[in-house]
Formats: sequence, structure tokens, C-alpha cells
Amino acid sequence: VCRPRPEDAPLGTRREFITALRSELPDALKKLQEGNIPPVDFAQAAIGPGMSVFSRYAKVLEADGTAMTVRTALAIINEELDAYLTAQEGELDSDTRFCLAWFETFGMNDGPYGEADVLARAKNTSVDGLARAGMLYSRGGKVRIVSRDEYPQDWEPASDPRFALWKCTQHLIKRLEQEGEVGAARLARALGGQAEEAKELAYRLYAVCERKGLTEEAVAYNGLVMAWPEIIKLARSKSQPARQAEVQM
Repeated sequence: VCRPRPEDAPLGTRREFITALRSELPDALKKLQEGNIPPVDFAQAAIGPGMSVFSRYAKVLEADGTAMTVRTALAIINEELDAYLTAQEGELDSDTRFCLAWFETFGMNDGPYGEADVLARAKNTSVDGLARAGMLYSRGGKVRIVSRDEYPQDWEPASDPRFALWKCTQHLIKRLEQEGEVGAARLARALGGQAEEAKELAYRLYAVCERKGLTEEAVAYNGLVMAWPEIIKLARSKSQPARQAEVQM
């Protein structure tokens, strides 16, 4: 929505603009995620709330007194978007944080064991533990992330001794690709509230894929978010008959 700027709109400094962005943009981005804006459109959608902050000022002044350009403002908004997605990593479990960091560097390719060991220690996990959990393949001094195709078809989160959000996202995509929205909905129902967290991780993974040019992977993460409203609808509707049957018995 475009509205006329008040004639008495104040001047702002670069610092004031960035401070206001950091205060207001995260809430707006969270609402966009909750509204299932596809990852492919997420950066574009973030421009709206970001520019609403920029355009409330008559001018945003740089340190040398010149007016900030729209181009510069958009670059700052994109930086804050990246910071928002990065900040979400702090809420992830150790195994997921390792996989995300390794994926950012090596994608689905092999990498040296030594680097994996150093990273695993930094993320408070271990290469051997990740391998036993079925998330990492380690052999001959090389390490790589296990692909979705290699994950077991009959995975049940409740019986997994080493639960990780990374697995949830990968299994949801695998179910969606192989069994459609109905299959993904069954898993989402089993995951409960963690299903939403798995969907949010897809935004971060899409951003990584976009930077690395991993088109196929990017499509998979975008597809999960696009299908999410129907997945959740099915997950909720499928649970209703079971509860009614219990009451009738």
C-alpha cells in the first residue's frame, strides 16, 4: 500500500534507519513466514516492510550529509534479512547447526574429515555421532551430508534416539516428493509443533541454495513451503476422525 508521506516527515540518519529496521523488520518477516510466503518470493516480500521504514523519513542522511539512495536502502534491507535468517540458527539443535554450516560450505559434496571434525566440535557435536544418526557419511578421510534419497522411508520421529530438525525438514520433503501432501501431512502430524520449525528451516536452506546456485535443492525447499497450507490442513483434518471414533467407543 502506498500512502502520501506527511509534509512534516523528519530527516533520519543512516544509524537511525538501521536501528529502526532491526527493531521492526524481524516481526514483519516472522509474519511473512507464518503466512507461508514462498522462499523464492521472501526477499522480494521483505522489501515492503523495509521500505516502509526508509520512506517514513523525508531523507535518510549518510555520514557525509548526502541523501541515501533507494539502491543503498535496498542493500541494507537485504543485509538485515540475511541477519534475521542467520539469527534463527541460534535456536537450532547442535546437529542441525552443523549440517547447515557444512551445507553452506560444501553443499552435498565431499569435504575433508579434519574440517568436519573442527566444525563439529565448534557446534557441540561430533562427526561419529552424526554418522551414527544417519545424517553424515564418513569414510576414507572424506565427509558428506547424507542426501534425502538415502534416508529411511519408514522414519518415525518418536522412536529416533537422535532427533534433529534437519532430519525433519529432509523427511518432510521426501514424503512430499514420494507420497504427496497426504504423506507429508502424516509426518507433520507426528512431528507436532516441530513441523512448523522444520518448515522455517526451509527458508534458511533456500537462501543458502540460492547463493550457491543449487537450483534443484532450492526448488525442493520452496516446494515444501508452498505446499505447507495444504499439508497442515490435511494433518489437522486427518486427526479429527480418530478423536470422534474414540468418543463413540
